[in-house]
Amino acid sequence: MTVVQSVVDRLPEPYRSKAIQHRELMKFAVVGAVTWFIDTGVVYATKLTVLGDKPLTARLLGVLIAIIASYILNREWSFRTRGGRQRHHEAALFFAVSALGVAVTVLPQAISLYVLNLRVPHVGPLTQAVANFVTGQIIGVLLAMGFRFWAFRRFVFPDDLAEAELPRAEVSGAGSSPAP
Repeated sequence: MTVVQSVVDRLPEPYRSKAIQHRELMKFAVVGAVTWFIDTGVVYATKLTVLGDKPLTARLLGVLIAIIASYILNREWSFRTRGGRQRHHEAALFFAVSALGVAVTVLPQAISLYVLNLRVPHVGPLTQAVANFVTGQIIGVLLAMGFRFWAFRRFVFPDDLAEAELPRAEVSGAGSSPAP
């Protein structure tokens, strides 16, 4: 039994059936949480060392490293029953959608910094840090996560291979013989 299955088995019934019904979304959310920690770790590690005066560059670096981890985790876990494309085509689409997701992630922080001027010297360093966290790590990441989930299912992993196999199994299991 997997760790995920043991957690799902412990949920009260109304939540268990919803978790099973939306298991792909739940797995995507777990991957999102893992990559959020990767992204946040890279952003703050670089901002506190070599990119202290370049918060957007730190943000972009964090997002890029998280995207690589996201592809591996989503391909092998969240969307493992989906496909329909050759691996290199799928990877290219994944990174294209993720590049658009980077724009969605960075946009709220860019608006905060350059439109609302929530940056030093217009505000104090603490205000800038809080604004960067809220707009980049929360708002930007949530907006990008919603966009990516929709786009991955729609364009990158379009076919649910588990459902595609179901009609064939029903037809072959029904005992009917193929037409001559």
